[in-house]
Amino acid sequence: MKARTLVAWNVRRIRLSRGISQDKLAYEAGIDRSYLASLERQSKNPTIDLLGRIAETLDVHLSEFFVRPSKSVAAKSFAKGRKPAALRPGKG
Repeated sequence: MKARTLVAWNVRRIRLSRGISQDKLAYEAGIDRSYLASLERQSKNPTIDLLGRIAETLDVHLSEFFVRPSKSVAAKSFAKGRKPAALRPGKG
């Protein structure tokens, strides 16, 4: 797994495991949500300073973004897209 892929995968994994939206994480880390989305899609190459802010916001050590997943875990994909409107808070 390439470094950018590894970082993107771990940022998304940790964010989802904590139940934090991209909007909330981006706001609390002081970055634009579209940049965070691009980082998670591997189309942006973040600086170490930015990764440090994201790690601090997620309350993890920066090294967590470089942990290689086991093959069985890496094979599972994350759910894509938004939740259906009926499942979003305040909807339906």
